Amino acid sequence: QVQLVESGGGVVQAGGSLRVSCAASGFTFASYVMAWFRQVPGKEREFVAAINWSGESKYYADSVKGRFTISRDNAKNTVYLQMSSLRPEDTAVYYCAAGPFVVPTTTQYHYWGQGTQVTVSS
Repeated sequence: QVQLVESGGGVVQAGGSLRVSCAASGFTFASYVMAWFRQVPGKEREFVAAINWSGESKYYADSVKGRFTISRDNAKNTVYLQMSSLRPEDTAVYYCAAGPFVVPTTTQYHYWGQGTQVTVSS
């Protein structure tokens, strides 16, 4: 069955860095756009970044541009989100998702992970 398993979340001080990973299985990973979203309680899930199947095209929310980097390793069926210069407002549960198109909306993504908590302390 399809699985997306995030890891690497934790607590980091403001200004620090953290890398979260998402290991995929059960579908043809290299054929899918991969994305990261995040969500805080009481708010809608928010687009963070996406990467096309080859890794050549990357897209970011304005709020993370220049601080976060998305990448993928198709040989390992894994997508990464390197987060730097973290701010308290980056605190959220981070989810990876797989879909056919690079879009910033949750409805176009077919598969979702269970999420990993990232907490940035001030």
